[in-house]
Amino acid sequence: MNIETMVEATATAEREALERLGEEIAVLSAHISVATARLLVMIRDFDAREGWAEAGARSCAEWLSWRVSMDIGAAREHVRVARALPGLPLINAAFAGGELSYSKVRALTRVATVETEARLLTFARSGTASHVERLVRGWRRVDRNTENKEAVQRQRNRSLRVYPDADGMVVVEGRLTPEAGAVVRRALEAACDRLYGKGPLNSEGEVPSFAQRYADGLAMIAEAALHHKLDPGAPGERYQVVVHVDAPALADPDQPGESVLEDGDHVSAETSRRLACDATRVIMRHGPDGEVTEVGARTRTVPPALRRVLQQRDRGCRFPGCGLRFTQAHHIEHWAAGGPTTVSNLALLCRRHHRSVHEDGFDVERLANGELQFMRPDGRLLLEAPRSPAVSVGAVDSLCEQNAVAGAEVDGHTLTPDWDGKPLNVVYAIAVLHPLAQRPS
Repeated sequence: MNIETMVEATATAEREALERLGEEIAVLSAHISVATARLLVMIRDFDAREGWAEAGARSCAEWLSWRVSMDIGAAREHVRVARALPGLPLINAAFAGGELSYSKVRALTRVATVETEARLLTFARSGTASHVERLVRGWRRVDRNTENKEAVQRQRNRSLRVYPDADGMVVVEGRLTPEAGAVVRRALEAACDRLYGKGPLNSEGEVPSFAQRYADGLAMIAEAALHHKLDPGAPGERYQVVVHVDAPALADPDQPGESVLEDGDHVSAETSRRLACDATRVIMRHGPDGEVTEVGARTRTVPPALRRVLQQRDRGCRFPGCGLRFTQAHHIEHWAAGGPTTVSNLALLCRRHHRSVHEDGFDVERLANGELQFMRPDGRLLLEAPRSPAVSVGAVDSLCEQNAVAGAEVDGHTLTPDWDGKPLNVVYAIAVLHPLAQRPS
Protein backbone atom coordinates (compact mmCIF):
# COMPACT_ATOMS: atom_id res chain seq x y z
CA MET A 1 0.00 0.00 0.00
CA ASN A 2 1.52 3.29 -1.09
CA ILE A 3 1.49 6.51 0.92
CA GLU A 4 -1.40 8.12 -1.01
CA THR A 5 -3.57 5.06 -0.42
CA MET A 6 -2.71 5.07 3.29
CA VAL A 7 -3.55 8.79 3.57
CA GLU A 8 -6.87 8.28 1.80
CA ALA A 9 -7.72 5.29 3.99
CA THR A 10 -6.93 7.30 7.11
CA ALA A 11 -9.09 10.20 5.93
CA THR A 12 -11.95 7.83 5.15
CA ALA A 13 -11.69 6.22 8.58
CA GLU A 14 -11.72 9.67 10.21
CA ARG A 15 -14.85 10.72 8.27
CA GLU A 16 -16.64 7.50 9.25
CA ALA A 17 -15.66 7.99 12.89
CA LEU A 18 -17.02 11.55 12.82
CA GLU A 19 -20.25 10.36 11.19
CA ARG A 20 -20.68 7.75 13.93
CA LEU A 21 -19.99 10.41 16.58
CA GLY A 22 -22.53 12.74 14.99
CA GLU A 23 -25.09 9.92 14.92
CA GLU A 24 -24.47 9.18 18.59
CA ILE A 25 -24.93 12.88 19.44
CA ALA A 26 -28.23 12.99 17.52
CA VAL A 27 -29.54 9.79 19.15
CA LEU A 28 -28.54 10.85 22.67
CA SER A 29 -30.10 14.29 22.11
CA ALA A 30 -33.39 12.61 21.23
CA HIS A 31 -33.16 10.48 24.38
CA ILE A 32 -32.45 13.61 26.43
CA SER A 33 -35.58 15.26 24.97
CA VAL A 34 -37.64 12.24 26.04
CA ALA A 35 -36.08 12.40 29.50
CA THR A 36 -36.75 16.16 29.68
CA ALA A 37 -40.42 15.53 28.95
CA ARG A 38 -40.48 13.03 31.81
CA LEU A 39 -38.65 15.55 34.02
CA LEU A 40 -41.31 18.20 33.36
CA VAL A 41 -44.04 15.76 34.38
CA MET A 42 -42.23 15.31 37.71
CA ILE A 43 -41.77 19.08 38.11
CA ARG A 44 -45.48 19.66 37.44
CA ASP A 45 -46.46 17.10 40.07
CA PHE A 46 -43.93 18.47 42.57
CA ASP A 47 -45.17 22.00 41.96
CA ALA A 48 -48.85 21.07 42.28
CA ARG A 49 -48.19 19.33 45.59
CA GLU A 50 -46.02 22.26 46.79
CA GLY A 51 -43.08 20.05 47.64
CA TRP A 52 -40.87 23.12 47.34
CA ALA A 53 -42.47 24.76 50.40
CA GLU A 54 -41.08 22.03 52.65
CA ALA A 55 -37.59 23.41 52.03
CA GLY A 56 -38.63 26.99 52.74
CA ALA A 57 -38.55 28.06 49.08
CA ARG A 58 -40.91 30.72 47.75
CA SER A 59 -41.74 28.79 44.59
CA CYS A 60 -40.95 25.67 42.62
CA ALA A 61 -38.57 27.69 40.45
CA GLU A 62 -36.63 28.90 43.48
CA TRP A 63 -36.41 25.31 44.75
CA LEU A 64 -35.04 24.13 41.38
CA SER A 65 -32.46 26.90 41.46
CA TRP A 66 -31.32 25.74 44.91
CA ARG A 67 -31.70 21.97 44.64
CA VAL A 68 -30.41 21.26 41.12
CA SER A 69 -28.36 24.45 40.49
CA MET A 70 -30.63 25.64 37.65
CA ASP A 71 -30.53 29.28 36.63
CA ILE A 72 -33.60 30.97 38.10
CA GLY A 73 -34.79 32.18 34.68
CA ALA A 74 -34.47 28.69 33.21
CA ALA A 75 -36.21 27.27 36.29
CA ARG A 76 -39.19 29.58 35.81
CA GLU A 77 -39.44 28.50 32.16
CA HIS A 78 -39.35 24.81 33.13
CA VAL A 79 -42.22 25.35 35.56
CA ARG A 80 -44.20 27.37 33.01
CA VAL A 81 -43.78 24.76 30.28
CA ALA A 82 -44.59 21.94 32.71
CA ARG A 83 -47.86 23.63 33.64
CA ALA A 84 -48.80 24.33 30.01
CA LEU A 85 -48.20 20.87 28.51
CA PRO A 86 -51.26 19.04 29.95
CA GLY A 87 -53.49 21.43 28.00
CA LEU A 88 -51.67 20.63 24.74
CA PRO A 89 -51.99 16.84 24.30
CA LEU A 90 -50.57 16.67 20.76
CA ILE A 91 -47.46 18.70 21.55
CA ASN A 92 -47.10 16.84 24.84
CA ALA A 93 -47.19 13.45 23.09
CA ALA A 94 -44.69 14.55 20.43
CA PHE A 95 -42.36 15.85 23.12
CA ALA A 96 -42.64 12.64 25.15
CA GLY A 97 -41.88 10.64 22.01
CA GLY A 98 -38.69 12.56 21.27
CA GLU A 99 -40.05 14.27 18.14
CA LEU A 100 -39.66 17.80 19.53
CA SER A 101 -36.76 19.38 21.36
CA TYR A 102 -37.31 21.31 24.56
CA SER A 103 -36.41 24.53 22.71
CA LYS A 104 -39.30 24.03 20.29
CA VAL A 105 -41.74 23.06 23.04
CA ARG A 106 -40.76 26.06 25.14
CA ALA A 107 -41.60 28.36 22.24
CA LEU A 108 -44.81 26.58 21.20
CA THR A 109 -46.29 26.66 24.70
CA ARG A 110 -46.24 30.46 24.62
CA VAL A 111 -48.96 30.63 21.96
CA ALA A 112 -50.47 27.19 21.32
CA THR A 113 -54.04 26.32 22.24
CA VAL A 114 -56.03 23.14 21.80
CA GLU A 115 -57.48 24.63 18.61
CA THR A 116 -54.13 25.65 17.09
CA GLU A 117 -51.64 23.09 18.38
CA ALA A 118 -52.12 20.67 15.45
CA ARG A 119 -51.06 23.18 12.80
CA LEU A 120 -48.27 24.53 15.00
CA LEU A 121 -47.01 20.99 15.59
CA THR A 122 -46.92 20.35 11.84
CA PHE A 123 -44.82 23.48 11.37
CA ALA A 124 -42.52 22.58 14.29
CA ARG A 125 -41.80 19.15 12.83
CA SER A 126 -40.80 20.74 9.53
CA GLY A 127 -38.81 23.72 10.80
CA THR A 128 -35.79 24.36 12.97
CA ALA A 129 -35.95 25.70 16.52
CA SER A 130 -35.03 29.12 15.12
CA HIS A 131 -37.96 28.92 12.69
CA VAL A 132 -40.34 28.09 15.53
CA GLU A 133 -39.11 31.03 17.61
CA ARG A 134 -39.62 33.42 14.69
CA LEU A 135 -43.07 32.04 14.00
CA VAL A 136 -44.08 32.41 17.64
CA ARG A 137 -42.92 36.04 17.73
CA GLY A 138 -45.01 36.80 14.66
CA TRP A 139 -47.94 34.83 16.04
CA ARG A 140 -47.97 36.89 19.21
CA ARG A 141 -48.11 40.11 17.25
CA VAL A 142 -51.25 38.93 15.48
CA ASP A 143 -52.95 37.43 18.51
CA ARG A 144 -55.80 39.64 19.70
CA ASN A 145 -54.73 39.12 23.31
CA THR A 146 -51.13 40.10 22.72
CA GLU A 147 -51.56 43.61 24.09
CA ASN A 148 -52.92 42.35 27.41
CA LYS A 149 -50.27 39.67 27.63
CA GLU A 150 -47.56 42.19 26.90
CA ALA A 151 -48.87 44.45 29.66
CA VAL A 152 -48.58 41.61 32.16
CA GLN A 153 -45.15 40.66 30.84
CA ARG A 154 -43.97 44.25 31.03
CA GLN A 155 -44.91 44.33 34.70
CA ARG A 156 -42.98 41.11 35.28
CA ASN A 157 -40.00 42.36 33.32
CA ARG A 158 -39.61 45.63 35.19
CA SER A 159 -36.14 45.91 36.63
CA LEU A 160 -33.50 48.35 37.73
CA ARG A 161 -29.80 47.68 38.24
CA VAL A 162 -27.20 49.95 39.78
CA TYR A 163 -23.64 48.71 39.70
CA PRO A 164 -20.06 50.06 39.45
CA ASP A 165 -18.35 49.99 36.07
CA ALA A 166 -14.71 49.06 35.43
CA ASP A 167 -13.66 52.73 35.39
CA GLY A 168 -15.27 53.47 38.76
CA MET A 169 -18.44 55.06 37.39
CA VAL A 170 -21.83 53.80 38.56
CA VAL A 171 -24.08 52.34 35.86
CA VAL A 172 -27.85 52.63 36.17
CA GLU A 173 -29.91 50.55 33.77
CA GLY A 174 -33.45 49.27 33.90
CA ARG A 175 -36.75 48.55 32.23
CA LEU A 176 -39.88 50.34 33.43
CA THR A 177 -43.52 49.95 32.51
CA PRO A 178 -44.75 52.78 30.26
CA GLU A 179 -46.62 54.51 33.07
CA ALA A 180 -43.69 54.29 35.47
CA GLY A 181 -41.37 55.48 32.72
CA ALA A 182 -43.56 58.52 32.14
CA VAL A 183 -43.37 59.42 35.84
CA VAL A 184 -39.58 59.09 35.80
CA ARG A 185 -39.31 61.26 32.69
CA ARG A 186 -41.42 64.02 34.26
CA ALA A 187 -39.37 63.85 37.46
CA LEU A 188 -36.11 64.06 35.52
CA GLU A 189 -37.40 66.99 33.49
CA ALA A 190 -38.44 68.81 36.67
CA ALA A 191 -35.05 68.17 38.26
CA CYS A 192 -33.20 69.31 35.13
CA ASP A 193 -35.27 72.49 34.98
CA ARG A 194 -34.45 73.12 38.63
CA LEU A 195 -30.74 72.58 38.02
CA TYR A 196 -30.33 74.27 34.66
CA GLY A 197 -33.32 76.60 34.45
CA LYS A 198 -31.20 79.71 35.01
CA GLY A 199 -28.62 78.86 32.40
CA PRO A 200 -27.20 75.97 30.36
CA LEU A 201 -23.65 76.10 31.74
CA ASN A 202 -22.37 73.74 34.42
CA SER A 203 -19.80 74.51 37.10
CA GLU A 204 -16.96 74.12 34.59
CA GLY A 205 -18.52 76.61 32.18
CA GLU A 206 -19.38 73.91 29.65
CA VAL A 207 -22.71 73.15 28.07
CA PRO A 208 -23.80 69.74 29.46
CA SER A 209 -25.30 67.23 27.09
CA PHE A 210 -28.87 65.97 27.40
CA ALA A 211 -27.60 62.72 28.95
CA GLN A 212 -25.43 64.62 31.42
CA ARG A 213 -28.39 66.74 32.50
CA TYR A 214 -30.42 63.58 33.11
CA ALA A 215 -27.57 62.14 35.19
CA ASP A 216 -27.44 65.27 37.35
CA GLY A 217 -31.23 65.30 37.63
CA LEU A 218 -31.31 61.69 38.86
CA ALA A 219 -28.75 62.47 41.54
CA MET A 220 -30.87 65.42 42.67
CA ILE A 221 -34.00 63.25 42.86
CA ALA A 222 -32.16 60.66 44.97
CA GLU A 223 -30.83 63.27 47.37
CA ALA A 224 -34.28 64.83 47.74
CA ALA A 225 -35.81 61.42 48.46
CA LEU A 226 -33.25 60.68 51.17
CA HIS A 227 -33.97 64.00 52.81
CA HIS A 228 -37.76 63.61 52.41
CA LYS A 229 -37.92 66.84 50.43
CA LEU A 230 -40.07 65.34 47.69
CA ASP A 231 -42.94 65.64 50.16
CA PRO A 232 -42.03 67.96 53.05
CA GLY A 233 -45.26 67.09 54.84
CA ALA A 234 -44.49 63.39 55.05
CA PRO A 235 -41.89 62.65 57.75
CA GLY A 236 -40.28 59.23 57.90
CA GLU A 237 -42.36 58.19 60.89
CA ARG A 238 -45.47 58.26 58.70
CA TYR A 239 -44.32 55.06 56.99
CA GLN A 240 -43.38 53.14 60.12
CA VAL A 241 -45.29 50.13 61.45
CA VAL A 242 -45.72 50.43 65.22
CA VAL A 243 -46.13 47.34 67.39
CA HIS A 244 -46.79 47.34 71.12
CA VAL A 245 -45.55 44.21 72.84
CA ASP A 246 -45.02 43.34 76.50
CA ALA A 247 -41.45 42.55 77.49
CA PRO A 248 -42.16 38.99 78.79
CA ALA A 249 -43.86 37.99 75.53
CA LEU A 250 -41.06 39.53 73.50
CA ALA A 251 -38.43 37.59 75.40
CA ASP A 252 -40.41 34.33 75.29
CA PRO A 253 -43.39 33.94 72.93
CA ASP A 254 -44.83 31.26 75.21
CA GLN A 255 -45.28 33.80 78.01
CA PRO A 256 -48.53 35.79 78.34
CA GLY A 257 -48.53 39.40 77.24
CA GLU A 258 -49.92 41.90 74.78
CA SER A 259 -48.74 41.95 71.16
CA VAL A 260 -50.72 44.42 69.08
CA LEU A 261 -50.29 46.84 66.20
CA GLU A 262 -50.93 50.51 66.80
CA ASP A 263 -54.24 50.34 64.92
CA GLY A 264 -55.46 47.64 67.32
CA ASP A 265 -54.88 44.49 65.25
CA HIS A 266 -53.35 41.66 67.24
CA VAL A 267 -50.27 39.81 65.98
CA SER A 268 -48.52 36.80 67.42
CA ALA A 269 -45.70 37.26 69.87
CA GLU A 270 -43.37 35.53 67.41
CA THR A 271 -44.35 38.07 64.74
CA SER A 272 -43.45 40.83 67.19
CA ARG A 273 -40.12 39.15 67.83
CA ARG A 274 -39.44 39.10 64.08
CA LEU A 275 -40.36 42.76 63.67
CA ALA A 276 -38.28 43.70 66.69
CA CYS A 277 -35.19 41.93 65.31
CA ASP A 278 -34.39 44.90 63.10
CA ALA A 279 -36.39 47.95 64.13
CA THR A 280 -36.41 51.20 66.04
CA ARG A 281 -37.37 50.49 69.65
CA VAL A 282 -38.78 52.66 72.42
CA ILE A 283 -39.05 51.18 75.94
CA MET A 284 -42.13 52.31 77.89
CA ARG A 285 -42.89 51.53 81.49
CA HIS A 286 -46.48 51.38 82.76
CA GLY A 287 -47.90 51.75 86.25
CA PRO A 288 -50.41 49.37 87.88
CA ASP A 289 -53.27 51.33 86.32
CA GLY A 290 -51.82 50.96 82.82
CA GLU A 291 -50.71 54.57 82.53
CA VAL A 292 -47.29 55.25 80.98
CA THR A 293 -44.83 56.25 83.69
CA GLU A 294 -41.59 56.38 81.70
CA VAL A 295 -40.61 56.58 78.03
CA GLY A 296 -37.06 55.77 76.98
CA ALA A 297 -35.13 57.21 74.09
CA ARG A 298 -35.72 55.84 70.63
CA THR A 299 -32.81 53.70 69.45
CA ARG A 300 -32.02 51.50 66.47
CA THR A 301 -31.81 47.80 67.23
CA VAL A 302 -29.07 47.46 64.62
CA PRO A 303 -26.99 50.64 64.27
CA PRO A 304 -26.17 51.85 60.74
CA ALA A 305 -22.46 51.10 61.11
CA LEU A 306 -23.17 47.51 62.14
CA ARG A 307 -25.62 47.11 59.26
CA ARG A 308 -22.91 48.11 56.79
CA VAL A 309 -20.66 45.41 58.22
CA LEU A 310 -23.45 42.83 57.87
CA GLN A 311 -24.13 43.83 54.27
CA GLN A 312 -20.45 43.55 53.45
CA ARG A 313 -20.21 40.11 55.08
CA ASP A 314 -23.50 38.44 54.05
CA ARG A 315 -24.21 40.20 50.71
CA GLY A 316 -27.87 39.21 50.74
CA CYS A 317 -30.25 36.76 52.39
CA ARG A 318 -28.34 33.87 53.94
CA PHE A 319 -31.21 31.37 53.74
CA PRO A 320 -30.07 28.44 51.54
CA GLY A 321 -30.87 29.06 47.89
CA CYS A 322 -32.08 32.66 48.30
CA GLY A 323 -29.51 35.46 48.19
CA LEU A 324 -32.12 38.24 47.81
CA ARG A 325 -30.50 41.65 48.29
CA PHE A 326 -33.39 43.30 50.20
CA THR A 327 -32.85 42.04 53.73
CA GLN A 328 -33.51 42.49 57.42
CA ALA A 329 -31.11 41.77 60.27
CA HIS A 330 -32.06 38.67 62.27
CA HIS A 331 -30.92 38.09 65.84
CA ILE A 332 -29.98 34.40 66.10
CA GLU A 333 -30.52 34.71 69.86
CA HIS A 334 -33.14 37.45 70.25
CA TRP A 335 -31.98 40.61 71.97
CA ALA A 336 -35.06 40.56 74.20
CA ALA A 337 -33.88 37.20 75.56
CA GLY A 338 -30.39 38.49 76.22
CA GLY A 339 -28.82 37.95 72.81
CA PRO A 340 -26.19 40.55 71.93
CA THR A 341 -26.51 42.84 68.91
CA THR A 342 -23.17 41.81 67.46
CA VAL A 343 -21.96 40.63 64.08
CA SER A 344 -21.66 37.03 65.29
CA ASN A 345 -25.26 36.99 66.58
CA LEU A 346 -26.77 38.58 63.46
CA ALA A 347 -27.54 37.30 59.97
CA LEU A 348 -29.24 38.98 57.03
CA LEU A 349 -32.50 37.39 55.86
CA CYS A 350 -35.07 38.56 53.32
CA ARG A 351 -38.56 39.34 54.58
CA ARG A 352 -39.91 35.94 53.45
CA HIS A 353 -37.19 33.87 55.13
CA HIS A 354 -37.09 36.08 58.20
CA ARG A 355 -40.69 35.00 58.65
CA SER A 356 -39.67 31.38 58.01
CA VAL A 357 -37.23 31.27 60.94
CA HIS A 358 -39.69 33.00 63.28
CA GLU A 359 -43.19 31.84 62.39
CA ASP A 360 -42.73 28.83 60.10
CA GLY A 361 -40.63 26.61 62.33
CA PHE A 362 -37.26 26.88 60.61
CA ASP A 363 -34.22 27.44 62.80
CA VAL A 364 -30.73 28.85 62.35
CA GLU A 365 -27.64 28.72 64.53
CA ARG A 366 -24.05 29.81 64.12
CA LEU A 367 -21.49 27.04 64.45
CA ALA A 368 -18.14 27.29 66.22
CA ASN A 369 -16.40 27.85 62.88
CA GLY A 370 -18.62 30.87 62.17
CA GLU A 371 -20.75 29.20 59.52
CA LEU A 372 -24.55 29.30 59.67
CA GLN A 373 -26.58 26.11 59.91
CA PHE A 374 -30.27 26.06 58.96
CA MET A 375 -32.72 23.38 60.05
CA ARG A 376 -36.13 22.45 58.72
CA PRO A 377 -39.14 22.47 61.07
CA ASP A 378 -38.68 18.71 61.63
CA GLY A 379 -35.04 19.20 62.65
CA ARG A 380 -33.41 17.98 59.44
CA LEU A 381 -30.43 19.91 58.13
CA LEU A 382 -31.05 22.33 55.25
CA LEU A 383 -27.87 22.40 53.17
CA GLU A 384 -26.50 25.60 51.73
CA ALA A 385 -25.73 23.87 48.42
CA PRO A 386 -26.96 20.27 48.12
CA ARG A 387 -24.68 17.81 46.38
CA SER A 388 -25.78 16.50 43.02
CA PRO A 389 -26.97 12.87 43.22
CA ALA A 390 -24.44 10.24 42.28
CA VAL A 391 -24.64 9.16 38.63
CA SER A 392 -23.67 5.60 37.71
CA VAL A 393 -21.17 4.80 35.00
CA GLY A 394 -23.90 3.34 32.82
CA ALA A 395 -26.29 6.28 33.26
CA VAL A 396 -26.56 6.93 29.52
CA ASP A 397 -27.41 3.31 28.73
CA SER A 398 -29.89 3.30 31.61
CA LEU A 399 -31.53 6.45 30.24
CA CYS A 400 -31.93 4.87 26.82
CA GLU A 401 -33.38 1.71 28.36
CA GLN A 402 -35.91 3.71 30.40
CA ASN A 403 -36.99 5.60 27.30
CA ALA A 404 -37.41 2.35 25.39
CA VAL A 405 -39.53 0.92 28.21
CA ALA A 406 -41.65 4.08 28.08
CA GLY A 407 -42.31 3.37 24.39
CA ALA A 408 -40.07 6.04 22.83
CA GLU A 409 -38.47 4.91 19.57
CA VAL A 410 -35.72 7.34 18.63
CA ASP A 411 -32.84 7.39 16.19
CA GLY A 412 -30.43 9.91 14.75
CA HIS A 413 -33.15 11.61 12.68
CA THR A 414 -35.94 11.82 15.27
CA LEU A 415 -35.21 15.47 16.08
CA THR A 416 -34.15 16.43 12.55
CA PRO A 417 -36.72 18.72 10.90
CA ASP A 418 -38.01 18.28 7.34
CA TRP A 419 -36.73 21.73 6.37
CA ASP A 420 -35.56 21.87 2.75
CA GLY A 421 -33.17 24.76 3.33
CA LYS A 422 -35.31 27.53 1.83
CA PRO A 423 -35.58 30.84 3.74
CA LEU A 424 -38.57 31.07 6.07
CA ASN A 425 -41.31 33.51 5.02
CA VAL A 426 -42.74 34.35 8.44
CA VAL A 427 -45.50 36.59 7.03
CA TYR A 428 -46.76 33.82 4.77
CA ALA A 429 -46.51 31.23 7.54
CA ILE A 430 -48.55 33.39 9.92
CA ALA A 431 -51.15 34.07 7.23
CA VAL A 432 -51.54 30.34 6.61
CA LEU A 433 -51.47 29.12 10.20
CA HIS A 434 -52.95 31.83 12.45
CA PRO A 435 -56.76 31.58 12.73
CA LEU A 436 -57.15 35.37 12.86
CA ALA A 437 -54.75 36.26 10.06
CA GLN A 438 -55.91 37.15 6.56
CA ARG A 439 -55.55 34.18 4.26
CA PRO A 440 -53.20 34.69 1.28
CA SER A 441 -54.82 34.86 -2.12
